[in-house]
Amino acid sequence: MQENGANAERIMVRGLVQGVGFRPFVWRLARRLGITGDVSNVGDCVSIRAAAPPEALDAFAAALAQEAPPLARVETVERAPLPAFDAEGFAIAASAPGTVSAGVVPDIATCPACRAEISDPAARRHRYAFTNCTDCGPRFSIVEGLPYDRATTTMRGFALCPDCLSEYEDPADRRFHAQPIACPACGPRLALEIGRPQAGDPLPGDPQAEAAGRLKAGAILAIKGIGGFHIACDATNEAAVAELRRRKHRPTKPLALMVRDRAMLDTLCAVAPAEWEAMGAPSAPILLLARRADTPLAPSLAPGQARLGVMLPYTPLHHLLMEALDRPLVMTSANRSGEPQIYRDAEARHGLAGIVDGVLGHDRPIARRLDDSVARVAAGAVRVMRRGRGLAPAPRALPPGFAPAPSVLALGGELKSAVCLTTAGRALLSHHLGDLDELATQDAFETAIADYTALFDHRAEAIAVDLHPEYRASRLGAALAAARGLPLVGVQHHHAHIAAAMAENGWAVDAGAVVGLALDGLGLGEDGTAWGAEILLCDYARSRRMARLKPVALAGGDLASREPWRVLLAHLDAALPVELRPPGLFDGLPAATVRAMIARGINAPQASSAGRLFDAMAALLGLAPPRLSFEGEAALALEALAAAAPAAEGGYPFDITGQDCLTTLDPAPMWRAAIADLRRGETPAVIAARFHAGLARALADVALATATEHDARALALSGGVMQNAVLLEHLVARLAPSGLPLLVPAEVPANDGGLALGQAAVAAVRLMGR
Repeated sequence: MQENGANAERIMVRGLVQGVGFRPFVWRLARRLGITGDVSNVGDCVSIRAAAPPEALDAFAAALAQEAPPLARVETVERAPLPAFDAEGFAIAASAPGTVSAGVVPDIATCPACRAEISDPAARRHRYAFTNCTDCGPRFSIVEGLPYDRATTTMRGFALCPDCLSEYEDPADRRFHAQPIACPACGPRLALEIGRPQAGDPLPGDPQAEAAGRLKAGAILAIKGIGGFHIACDATNEAAVAELRRRKHRPTKPLALMVRDRAMLDTLCAVAPAEWEAMGAPSAPILLLARRADTPLAPSLAPGQARLGVMLPYTPLHHLLMEALDRPLVMTSANRSGEPQIYRDAEARHGLAGIVDGVLGHDRPIARRLDDSVARVAAGAVRVMRRGRGLAPAPRALPPGFAPAPSVLALGGELKSAVCLTTAGRALLSHHLGDLDELATQDAFETAIADYTALFDHRAEAIAVDLHPEYRASRLGAALAAARGLPLVGVQHHHAHIAAAMAENGWAVDAGAVVGLALDGLGLGEDGTAWGAEILLCDYARSRRMARLKPVALAGGDLASREPWRVLLAHLDAALPVELRPPGLFDGLPAATVRAMIARGINAPQASSAGRLFDAMAALLGLAPPRLSFEGEAALALEALAAAAPAAEGGYPFDITGQDCLTTLDPAPMWRAAIADLRRGETPAVIAARFHAGLARALADVALATATEHDARALALSGGVMQNAVLLEHLVARLAPSGLPLLVPAEVPANDGGLALGQAAVAAVRLMGR
């Protein structure tokens, strides 16, 4: 019964509050504070009826946000008075009909309570590899339908034992309504298959202990994780790492690591407090960390790289394996070169034959492939480079002004593809889907579109795509729009990059124009040429090109992105005579043929590409082989060299000229200064640092002048080149004193993995007629 002196309120909590243990949290909080009433899921929020004295209601409402469960993200707590109602105590009520969005949250790393449990010999889940609770464990990777219930997950084949059922039904238990709940008596089981996996039978005994022993002895194993299989080996064993590279046809691309704990990590990398905090987050991403000079790691693990991609164990299986090992493990995606990560058991047995010596698997199916998320700390924030396991899906509120917009399905670009769904002022950016230049990835991309639209019951009213008509995503979008009779909205590549930064940072639809710096490899411009180093004046609906890097020829087209010497040749031929260059730069290379291609305009398109400028500088400094083995290889080496140099004073100059309302940044004086330094014997590190500093100064000067002239209200930075921490930090340092807000991607990748969000935002505003 409601007591005298008590007020009654309806409290609506919005955000990521379903499927994260929020209702039992509310139940416990209400009991603690003497609140009567009930809590239920309604739509996509949590609805609470609460009765108590005013001061208790105030404390209750404040605690809903301040003490929320670790997986929850409270956006708003809305309070409204209610007529008095009768209630005995506080209850968890059944969810309202139509509550179908509940519980689709990212997969979460093992929580401290579950880690303690698997280490406790007295616990019934001691050493159990599938231990989880409402605060951790698989979520998105096991969901097959909604509402989120065990029957709509890949756990439906595992009937609960009496002990697990008791925990599942007890609101005071941390496993109340934990859909993946399991124990050794009723849950999934591990199996280790050795030899040719398609013909192997599970070995008897303890699969974890046997796998750990074989890894110590130099074996290469596939290990089934939350979102797919990894290929693992001893990261300190050069023979094992070299053999893995040979089998995977992956000659130099860095391999990710898993370490047991902070003590092991400290022997390999220098770790700042913010980096350690990011590694220990519930998403448990791979974090790029500065490597120490003297480590026990195999030399071929990440040749020439100043940073290592490292993650902590994020499943009980990983924790148990790493506890049995005294060394870091390589944990790289289990796939054949260029293909998506394998996540089905049959695929692992057949597709990894000849690559691994065995498979450590289990019988809990994975509903969808999820690559590990990748991030780094730069310019004062954790910046996501790849959204995958632990981060997707994560619906986010769009800025003010988007609520009335039509629902949009945006399909992103050609590389690092992801899709975005928007509706009712919210956006859902998918996990990383890969590069669409492989048939297997194209199939996975189409499957993901169907998966997301069905799972989230999304009914698109328009399709948004990149302007490039030959992108596979653009072609698919055009076909979908035609088949469904929907509008097709083409969005210029760099406008989409800037719009994504605006949307992530809460820039309202009517907040005014921003000046955007969009730096990447290539994207089709509105004039039909290749862009890649652009300063734009834009809002969501419109974009105007204000400045660019001076275009140079990319001899061989796409081949120039894999052979940086071609771009260096074009830059130097435009900047200074042959006699002023270091001798032998192009010895043994078909320089004459490339010059002829450029002179005749044969397969040598002009492009204003920041990415290719970095590649060319890396080639000048001897950091780029004649042919790269992976995307970003040259630019990563250049950034690492610059980061290791003393502070650069001033940086190299760029000529800044204007014509026809378009400013051009000409790197010719930069090349002359860099080569003069090189001839004087200056170190490559100093030259790399001066290059970064000079480019940042030129870009910042033009951006600030543009903002002043056109009364822009903010500055936005995006594009794949903005993942270069040295450049980004130089730009932030030069732009921040202006006082204008800086809109920089953090949770959304600055690279093409964030394009779909920007496309969706632009399309939504255009369709509103703004």
